[in-house]
Amino acid sequence: MSTPGWRWGPAPASMSAPDPTRVHPLPAHPRVVFLRPLITTEKISVGEYTYYDDPDHPEDFERECVLYDYRPERLIIGRYCALASGVRFLMAGANHRMDGVSTYPFAMYEGAWAQRTHDLIAFDAMRSPGDTVLGNDVWLGYGVTVLPGVRIGHGAIVGAGSVVTADVPDYGVVAGNPARLIRIRFSDEDVALLLRLAWWDWPVDKVTRHARMLMAGSPAELAAAAKASVQGGDS
Repeated sequence: MSTPGWRWGPAPASMSAPDPTRVHPLPAHPRVVFLRPLITTEKISVGEYTYYDDPDHPEDFERECVLYDYRPERLIIGRYCALASGVRFLMAGANHRMDGVSTYPFAMYEGAWAQRTHDLIAFDAMRSPGDTVLGNDVWLGYGVTVLPGVRIGHGAIVGAGSVVTADVPDYGVVAGNPARLIRIRFSDEDVALLLRLAWWDWPVDKVTRHARMLMAGSPAELAAAAKASVQGGDS
């Protein structure tokens, strides 16, 4: 149901979206950065308009927030995600073997220890947890920790301080340590509708025109607006 008093008219033509190539989209708030222009490694992929909010050094996201990035697994983050201060992604390099007597990583050192154990590390690398993936329109609350190989679905919300050890469904809300599913934000039918609409793939001008509806409209209203846009010759 629409929010009373809200009108779904398009944004004025004179208004434009933020520049996704600009590191600081809010000059008065340097704690907020768009991540895509900051990423320097091919092992991290971030979609446009995804931001990180940190009062200290948000530009250090790659170094401070993506930890143990020693192995080939990648961190993939979609578009329009909101990452709060203190978010941490623990990559697969943090894992230790647990099938022996000791979990100590002897193979990481040079010399005799490495010579005697390097093949065990090569074997362990075969058991990759896979890439860590955030869908589009994901909100990670303050201090969230995401473990290696986790997949967080489109539109999901992760509560502050959560430790995400398992996959999160599309539009799921999780919280806790370990994070547990609290609810799904919409009905199964509405989730399927939103995944078909995939509004995050729309041209940014279309997203801009429907920004109010995206924030406060229902899935059905968004679908109707998208249909009207197509009928009106919109892309």
